[in-house]
Amino acid sequence: MSRSIPEEDIRDILDIKAYEELGLDQAMDYVISYSEVDTTAEEREFHIFVAQPEVLESLFMPVKEQTKYLDLIIPAPLLYKALYKREILQDRGVHCFVYFNTYDASVTFYSNGEYLYSKSIDFSLEHMYDKYCELVGEKVDEKEFFTVLESEGLKTTDSTYQKNLMKIFGEVFITINDIIIYVKRAFKLESIDNMFIGSVQGPIIGLDDYSENYLGLQSADFNFDYHISSNEWYTDQLQYLMLLSSLDYLEDEASVVNLTMFPRPPSFVNRASGQFIIATVAAISLGLAYPLVYLVGSYANDAKIYALKIQDNKLSAEANKYKQILGKKKKIISGLDKRIANLSRTYNGKTKTLTSIYDKKVNYRLKSEIFYMIANDLAKHDVHVDMIHTKDNTLWLSLISSNDRKLTELIKDISHRHFKELNSIDIELIKKDPKSAYYKGLLKVELR
Repeated sequence: MSRSIPEEDIRDILDIKAYEELGLDQAMDYVISYSEVDTTAEEREFHIFVAQPEVLESLFMPVKEQTKYLDLIIPAPLLYKALYKREILQDRGVHCFVYFNTYDASVTFYSNGEYLYSKSIDFSLEHMYDKYCELVGEKVDEKEFFTVLESEGLKTTDSTYQKNLMKIFGEVFITINDIIIYVKRAFKLESIDNMFIGSVQGPIIGLDDYSENYLGLQSADFNFDYHISSNEWYTDQLQYLMLLSSLDYLEDEASVVNLTMFPRPPSFVNRASGQFIIATVAAISLGLAYPLVYLVGSYANDAKIYALKIQDNKLSAEANKYKQILGKKKKIISGLDKRIANLSRTYNGKTKTLTSIYDKKVNYRLKSEIFYMIANDLAKHDVHVDMIHTKDNTLWLSLISSNDRKLTELIKDISHRHFKELNSIDIELIKKDPKSAYYKGLLKVELR
């Protein structure tokens, strides 16, 4: 197709070409999908895939009845594209994939990671079983046949199985060889770099060696690591590839060829009925919006007031509880204050008593010591006493001396030497006794 054709016209032109070039019945409506070949040629190149609606109905209607819709129905030859996209295989060279299903078998070719050609061959596993029964001339147990094929393959120790399986796969590889010759000539290929052979039952032992000897191509089992965990000892490789293709479809629906007739219904907003309902609801909502704003505001205020009342009741009950507790505590504190006052009075009285006792014990001076001190001073100054009187800390002495100077010197000496022990010292008027030659005076001493 010319590169000058607008992109929006590609779909219609490809549908027309499919009907014309593939000889499709113009009266029937086929399911058509396509993928573009990555090429730098002057014209664009497409692979077109066509399915009959009645065939899809018969194949997938049982599934649709359970799931209601099928997102993706992809042609089996395109599943191998996931091997290159996930870098499980390098997209260099020409690869041939041979896969045997229960009711179908196919040969598919990819060149540099791009789909090239595929063809079904009439050697499904069921066909092989029927062929084997024909060769041995009797009906062989089907379970036994597939057990031998799965566990021993072409290297079985049973000579009958080995001989007849060799015949069957001989015919298979004659057919495959014819396809390879056609592909090499049609697509101008020099060689096939690798062949991968597998089946829904698992790798067939010895088939890769048989392929290399018969076709002269490097062959290997079709059994790759997809980094997907499974509890089964073997999972159909096409199931893994279908999973990877589904992930690609979820990322970009246009990147995968899709032949489904049972797509999901449009989302609610994209349906005519949905759009009508949305428009109706929107109109009603707009009409009710103004009064609803005030109504909702009123209800919101009522709800807030109700919530605050509940909160106020709870807080009031809690406040009353704490008021009762505070009242009890105040009574206890008042009683403790009275008790503290009584104990303080008792303590102060005892403190004063102890202080007085300590003062008397430590600081009290014996009067005999005072009398001794005064007696020494009297003898020193030749002064005599004819009367002594004491009261509390006050001492009165009636002094007699032959000279009034001795009396004054005594007072001066006592005041000078013992001023720390005295609060005051005083003597009344010294006078001479008319009846004798002596002088008399009354000395008053106040001790500290």
